[in-house]
Amino acid sequence: MAPKQSRAWQRMLSGRRLDLLDPTPMDIEIGDIAHGLAFVARWNGQTHGDWPYSVAEHSLLVEALFSRANPEIPARWQLAALLHDAPEYVIGDMISPVKAAVGPGYGELDARLSAAIHLRFGLPTTLPPAIKKQIKLADNVSAWLEAVQIAGFSEAEADRFFGRPDPTLRHTMEIRLRPPAEVRRDFISRHESLLASASS
Repeated sequence: MAPKQSRAWQRMLSGRRLDLLDPTPMDIEIGDIAHGLAFVARWNGQTHGDWPYSVAEHSLLVEALFSRANPEIPARWQLAALLHDAPEYVIGDMISPVKAAVGPGYGELDARLSAAIHLRFGLPTTLPPAIKKQIKLADNVSAWLEAVQIAGFSEAEADRFFGRPDPTLRHTMEIRLRPPAEVRRDFISRHESLLASASS
């Protein structure tokens, strides 16, 4: 008897079948991304509050921080910031220690999915280094804010792991915990707005 073939695809709520080993832009829908990210908890769910803090909420915060730090940036790069963790709608959000334990396979899978997602929404498969750096800076600020406001870190601990952000950001950006359906709606709305601006 032939060995059973391993399944390397996931069926999405849109009906799409996404091949994790060979993802194509045709199998990617924003509704699937928004839904998945709205139900994936950051910090392995170890956050204060009555709702999990989702990757979708984090993505909205990163895009807001990125856009605030780069007020003249074209909409396509704002869209890239919003989608910076989009592969996690399929592979979940692993905390850094787990990524290190898993090894390079996680990064390769993330890169394949990112490339397909970028192509689907008119972005280059690989972002320019300067844009990638600015998104990473916003991501680090977001991580600091999340760590201090909802994940139980002291400011000194957060400083060590994520760097100390600008004081105006530390005290003006408030983390909000909301129902997944609300976050999903706002993620889709922001995506549609940025996509329209990037296409005009």
